[in-house]
Amino acid sequence: MKTQEDLGGVGTALVTPFYADGSLDLQSLRLLTEWQIASGISLLVACGSTGEAATLSEDETLQVVQTVVEAAAGRVPVFAGCTHNSTAEAVRRAKALAAVPGVGGILTANPYYSKPNQRGQFLHFKAVADAVAPVPVLLYNIPGRTAANLEPATVVELAGACPNIVGVKESSGSMPQITDLIARVPAGIRVFAGDDYLALPVLAAGGVGVISVVSNAAPTEVVRMARSAAEADWSTAHTLGRKLAPLTTALFREPNPCPVKSLLHSIGRIESDAVRLPLVPVTEALRDELQRLLQEVGA
Repeated sequence: MKTQEDLGGVGTALVTPFYADGSLDLQSLRLLTEWQIASGISLLVACGSTGEAATLSEDETLQVVQTVVEAAAGRVPVFAGCTHNSTAEAVRRAKALAAVPGVGGILTANPYYSKPNQRGQFLHFKAVADAVAPVPVLLYNIPGRTAANLEPATVVELAGACPNIVGVKESSGSMPQITDLIARVPAGIRVFAGDDYLALPVLAAGGVGVISVVSNAAPTEVVRMARSAAEADWSTAHTLGRKLAPLTTALFREPNPCPVKSLLHSIGRIESDAVRLPLVPVTEALRDELQRLLQEVGA
């Protein structure tokens, strides 16, 4: 399995498959995990935003994480998503997930709704990291969903205070901020693109990889693009990036993960495209377009 020291490449932010009645489809999740690893994915995230963590119960979250860890069987790290707007609750849940045998780490996003300042975020993330140490922690900066932005200076402070913080999934959408972050973090702190459309720019700026939604449905192509960039084969990387761009755009035309679940269902990777309210399945027009675009990618 990859160690903390070589964490990078393409991570997939896995969907959580449901049956049509909304219950967990763990068999599809096992098969999806196996396909991802066979396709060259180097990291898996269970129960992140794409995994509909916000609508999973605590018991379901544990079931999903345990299923992915067992299916991965030590071949790649599995990070468990754990985010809450209450620091005490985030700590409690993170400790339970960190105790799952074989879990590779915790991915934790900004506390949502409360809109804490940088000092509040520092203390929140430090409490979570300290509670699960020495289990690795990836910070997840996603202000578009949480209404809180984790600034580079705060990441640097956290890295100095918490040895088990190993990196950041950066989804601010701001290349100036991401470039500044990459330049300022200490050695060993890995910066991942958190948005598929910024994967190549972040890799070019010195990021170590991307935690991807698109790779749920086109893992081989996203892996080839990232590997080409890592090898400085920018001609190939750009060609693949342009090829993936229309699909990437379409996958975010309606709320994530509804489009990628529709696509996975259409290619037979999950039994149903069911999502939980307040999310709803995609329109028929988008469903058809996604299938066409995936065929054009060649996946």
